[in-house]
Amino acid sequence: MPTHPNPIVIGIAGGSGSGKTTVANVILEQVGKQKIAYLPHDAYYKDLSELPRTQRAQINFDHPHSLETELLTRHVQQLQLWQRIHLPIYDFKTHSRTEQTISIEPQSVIIVEGILIFAEQKLRELFDVKIFVDTDSDIRFIRRLQRDITERGRTTEAVIQQYLKTVRPMHLEFVEPSKRYADVIIPEGGFNTVAMDMVIARIERLLTNSQ
Repeated sequence: MPTHPNPIVIGIAGGSGSGKTTVANVILEQVGKQKIAYLPHDAYYKDLSELPRTQRAQINFDHPHSLETELLTRHVQQLQLWQRIHLPIYDFKTHSRTEQTISIEPQSVIIVEGILIFAEQKLRELFDVKIFVDTDSDIRFIRRLQRDITERGRTTEAVIQQYLKTVRPMHLEFVEPSKRYADVIIPEGGFNTVAMDMVIARIERLLTNSQ
């Protein structure tokens, strides 16, 4: 029976709109998509289909309780054992989990990305490299506003209300304090080429050493 090297697990955290996905995409492009299993924490929001539509929108989606982190943790552990997982697909327009999933094959690198992944100890302990993307709050808000309007069908007023009611308070309570667990803090995210070059070099060294 063939043996596999231990996968390298990378956690990418940071506030909403900080540029986590951009950092992940730089790693995917430079290390190689064929070597990476990518798990966004956003895919693990709890299914709210049993609630009336009006109640779904009132849920605090920026609190750790809104996510099924235990399932994400199990999936990372399965990938570490070189077992295939089925990634949930979440519909942000209806606030519900779809019946479809995406089959994710085990790879040499596992990337987990999300605003709250460092706030969860059991998940955090699985990471070999912890990256925090640090971006000014005004830039994060503008990016979130643009994304939620174009991709998630929200109105400007709804995005502003959600930001003031839950996004900002939860960022201060959970996301910002979790920065202390990071191995690397990257200002400006994927556009910080010096920091990204260092991160890529570190990942490639870890890959070489694990073979």
